Amino acid sequence: MAVQVSAERFEELVDVALAAIPEHLLDQIENCAVIVLDEPEPELGDVLGYYDGIPLSERSSRYSGELPDRILIFRGPLCRMVASEVELAEEVRITVWHEVAHYFGIDDDDLDEWGYA
Repeated sequence: MAVQVSAERFEELVDVALAAIPEHLLDQIENCAVIVLDEPEPELGDVLGYYDGIPLSERSSRYSGELPDRILIFRGPLCRMVASEVELAEEVRITVWHEVAHYFGIDDDDLDEWGYA
């Protein structure tokens, strides 16, 4: 069970997932880069995506001059867990939305309850 897609095609799937996020939420995302990588660093373990930053819910008036938050999406693990590009697109969407939710300060328990963990 694995699907092969080019790096360019995978980035298109990430772009589609981001574009599907409601505009009123996208408009609130600032100082955050979405980065596609082939594999996670070993210290992250076996993850599909990772949010690295200060969640919006924890930012204070002193939040300025910070490096951008990062949402990392990992192509290798996502491609290995699916058998078709249709399944890949759905898993990419779930992963992107999961990491964007972390940007807003939503935790894994809530995401699990909503089917995004």
